[in-house]
Amino acid sequence: MKTFKVFYQDHKTQRLIREETLIMYLEAEKIEDVRKHLQNEEITIEFIETLSPDHLEYEREHNEDFKVTKVQ
Repeated sequence: MKTFKVFYQDHKTQRLIREETLIMYLEAEKIEDVRKHLQNEEITIEFIETLSPDHLEYEREHNEDFKVTKVQ
């Protein structure tokens, strides 16, 4: 399993505003699984990044709201 960092906005109809970008972390086999998991959500995906083990550890240590959701 890989961990993905998803940059998104919590609406589909408004223009994107960088300052309103949110982040979620998902664990899945591949990026396509992440996209499929999120396809019915009312969000706009800006970018999906695959995290390296070092980057994942950094996120755990420096983000007090860090939580990984497993994609089924």
